[in-house]
Amino acid sequence: MPRIPEAEIERLKQVVSLLRLIESQGYKVEKRGKDWVMRCVFHEEETPSLVVSPGKNLYHCFGCGAAGSVLDWVMKTQGVSLPHAVQILKEGTALTKGDRVGVTRSHRRHLPSLAAEQAEAAGEAAAEQQQLRAVLSYYHETLKQSTEALAWLSRRGLDSSELIEHFQLGYANKTLTYRLASGHTQAGRAERVRLQALGILRESGHEHFNGCLIVPVIGLPEGGKPEHANRVMQCYGRRMQPNNKLVSASRHLYLPQPLAGVWNEAALIADKDVILTEALIDAMTFWCAGYRNVIAAYGVNGFTFDHWQALKHHGTRRVWIAYDRDEAGNAAAEKLATELLASGIEVWRVLFPKEMDANDYACKVQPADKSLGLALRQAQWLGKGQGPAVSIHPSVPEATLAALPNEPSLVALVAENVPAPEEPPGVSSLAARPQSDSPTSPDTSCGELTLTFGPRTWRVKGWHKNLSAELMKVNLQVRQDEAWHLDTLDVYAAKARTHYLKQAVSELGAPEEALKRELGHILLKLECLQDAALAAALAPVERAPVLDPEERAAAISWLAAPRLIERLQGELATLGLVGEADNLLAAYLAAVSRKLPAPLALLIQSASAAGKSALMDAILNLIPEEERQRYSAMTGQSLYYLGEAGLQHKILAIAEEEGVRQAAYALKLLQSDGELTIASTGKDETSGELVTRQYSVKGPVMLMLTTTAIDIDEELLNRCLVLTVDESREQTQAIHQRQRQAQTLQGLLAQHDRGALTALHHNIQRQLRPIAIVNPYAAQLTFLADKTRTRRDHMKYLALIQSITLLHQHQRVVRRANHRGEMIEYIETSKEDIALANRLAHRILGRTLDEMPPQTRRLLELLHAWVKGRAGREGLPPNEVRFTRRDIREATLWSDSQLKLHCARLTDMEYLLVHGGGRGSLMRYELLYDGQADGERRLCGLIDVDSLDNDADLSGQNDKKSGSSLAQVEGVSGSKKQAQSRLGEGVAGKVVEVAQRAVNREKAKFSLAAAVGQPQ
Repeated sequence: MPRIPEAEIERLKQVVSLLRLIESQGYKVEKRGKDWVMRCVFHEEETPSLVVSPGKNLYHCFGCGAAGSVLDWVMKTQGVSLPHAVQILKEGTALTKGDRVGVTRSHRRHLPSLAAEQAEAAGEAAAEQQQLRAVLSYYHETLKQSTEALAWLSRRGLDSSELIEHFQLGYANKTLTYRLASGHTQAGRAERVRLQALGILRESGHEHFNGCLIVPVIGLPEGGKPEHANRVMQCYGRRMQPNNKLVSASRHLYLPQPLAGVWNEAALIADKDVILTEALIDAMTFWCAGYRNVIAAYGVNGFTFDHWQALKHHGTRRVWIAYDRDEAGNAAAEKLATELLASGIEVWRVLFPKEMDANDYACKVQPADKSLGLALRQAQWLGKGQGPAVSIHPSVPEATLAALPNEPSLVALVAENVPAPEEPPGVSSLAARPQSDSPTSPDTSCGELTLTFGPRTWRVKGWHKNLSAELMKVNLQVRQDEAWHLDTLDVYAAKARTHYLKQAVSELGAPEEALKRELGHILLKLECLQDAALAAALAPVERAPVLDPEERAAAISWLAAPRLIERLQGELATLGLVGEADNLLAAYLAAVSRKLPAPLALLIQSASAAGKSALMDAILNLIPEEERQRYSAMTGQSLYYLGEAGLQHKILAIAEEEGVRQAAYALKLLQSDGELTIASTGKDETSGELVTRQYSVKGPVMLMLTTTAIDIDEELLNRCLVLTVDESREQTQAIHQRQRQAQTLQGLLAQHDRGALTALHHNIQRQLRPIAIVNPYAAQLTFLADKTRTRRDHMKYLALIQSITLLHQHQRVVRRANHRGEMIEYIETSKEDIALANRLAHRILGRTLDEMPPQTRRLLELLHAWVKGRAGREGLPPNEVRFTRRDIREATLWSDSQLKLHCARLTDMEYLLVHGGGRGSLMRYELLYDGQADGERRLCGLIDVDSLDNDADLSGQNDKKSGSSLAQVEGVSGSKKQAQSRLGEGVAGKVVEVAQRAVNREKAKFSLAAAVGQPQ
């Protein structure tokens, strides 16, 4: 059943006189008061009982109860369906008195048959062509009378009467069968058989193109193949509404015969340069924008033999492939370009924004002639070498072409430069407009839009809140003189629109057709505004500011200065933090690592109020805002919806590790895999059906967290550098001193200096660019290998070296290597970089690999020093000193809650022995730690930098650079046997060798086996 607009049904009920219709059928009626009476035709009777009321245009029988409108009368007296009755009344066909009334279906032919419109055919083929021509002609007239179909074309930017007439576009609304002879006649059966053979009708009798826009493909009258001249070669149907009965119903239909012919083949005669689109809708978009030299394939793989023959026959020299910018379109364009280039035709690829086609692009970036012209100008040459300097011109004035921009990318154009929407098509053609001719500009500050159509003014509020393509809920007011109507509705909902229009008609007394037409223009305007709002919402809002030459020179001068690390540490201290030199430096280098393919992750651990947040803030303040994102907490799926490149090469900082518990799994995946992907359910914007959508977030991303937890999740610990804040009494005193100093005049002036220093470091970070890093000493480096977790710690160590090298990139020579025709730029690591990384690794990774947390280790060292001093004063051996937790609290000034936790941990690890503690007895401790491992924690297994081979042959100064690891070692040692031994024995052997040298040098008191993970 064709979809009949409710307004059309109501119009017929009002404009077609029921009384005149009954009289035209030959029935006898008599006037009785205001009404007319007659004998009922729906049951047998002798006296008049059927009343016709001209004022209401209704009938009612008091005998059998039959009642209704003019449409009901036609359906019941003629035995036809509602669509058929509507078609009869629209055609104005004369109705005769029916022999059979009250039947469900009549076989009487009520409309002129298409067969009557055909001339005598010379043969079967000619008859089929004539029949097909007659059907397409009927579809063409149907399109011109269908407001819904014309509105659909308008939404797609194809509202051109020239387009409709030139290509004889049509619309199938399931009324074709009403134009055929009765199926119970020989002529009617012959007609249906012929239409089924053509594919216009299916075996079920339904129209093949029901609900579709029809685009015929007609052969050239001359200049083409003689056998194709003026013949309908194929028909394309584009479904305008989803077929809810068929889940897998295609939106693209063709006649069930081979795909033949070339749409708009005349363009190949007029121009030797041609645009080739994937679909006919895209081709018509170019045509309407003034680019008439366009043809279309029959889908992504629909470039047929006829297309090849036409290009060859007409001598086409250049082709612009304007296929969709999706995976299928890219693959098809690449394959077709290869074949075209092989045949001697020059090829360009028109690159629309990702997942967009020509029609989407032209609708969203107005005006279409300029946006499509820009896409053509920026098309990618697909041949070898430099492309020829040619351009493709539209059939529009040169002034328009000259106005096209040259530089901005297509993606930026869609995201940033979507112009204010033009007046909706058709608004300027409204009749009787004594007031304003065009809608006023929307006030985006308050979200109000005002449009005036003749005597009526429409006001729309709340449109700016609709950031979903599936919803358009607004507060809508229409006013005419003193009358007005106001309501809130979703203008995408047909029922809501119908109810609103009925109420507005009642309040204003205006024609419903006029109100409906104006509401349609308002909807088009709102869609344009919504598209612009969606594009603005999806556009990246964080962009690096453009530095002036002085700012850029100052930043590069800082990066190129000698003793860069010392200068950096001095400036970090100037920012207000006392001590924490190594922690600040490590955190800064971790922030720099966001530019690496595999950045570091950072976890800052301390007790509450110890300064972990201050340390993180100090580093984050030195990073530009566009390269960092900070949150207090994250939900489980929030990471997946940050945008595909929303975190790429940025810092993701979360205030507390507890605030990210729900998103911990996603963060671990992002850190390990460098990418997140989730499948989620959503609605298809066109059909409204539920579909599966994929959301991706791509890394790399540098993760920065803080925590007060003593026991850290092992998975998180493996992935992060753990910095422990200094909680000593001396550090607290230094912090107090700095806090007091900040209240002085000197502190106030220093605060102003910090602002300039922070701005300088922002510019410094903007001058760092991702670049490949080569470590010529990588084969000689060693690392502890006694635990599986050192596999990840080893990667942290290597990333730390890379980050130091990256920070020094303006002090290193940028080298280039030609690899398979591709030039790769890189810089090299120096010995100084490795030395600094070793120093930080000893202090950071060494603590990380300790068997106990840093706070517990600190308490153990304090206890050892206190017990040793007490034993000396009392003249006792240290193992005979007994003490309580109260004694420890008085000696260390630690809180009781801290001591309970850490003493229990030391007891479990057998560093403290408990005496007593039973009921009524005091718990006393004995220290089982002799302090022989006192001193700085070190990470065993790191090579001494002084033992690294000279880098004369490894820094690009001769041809031995970039050889294999074995070749490098052989070149240095001069012995292949030694090289194989050094590489073959693995890291463990190197650890033993290096550690033995360290033992001999530092006079260690215990063996290497005891030193693994322990202080030495």
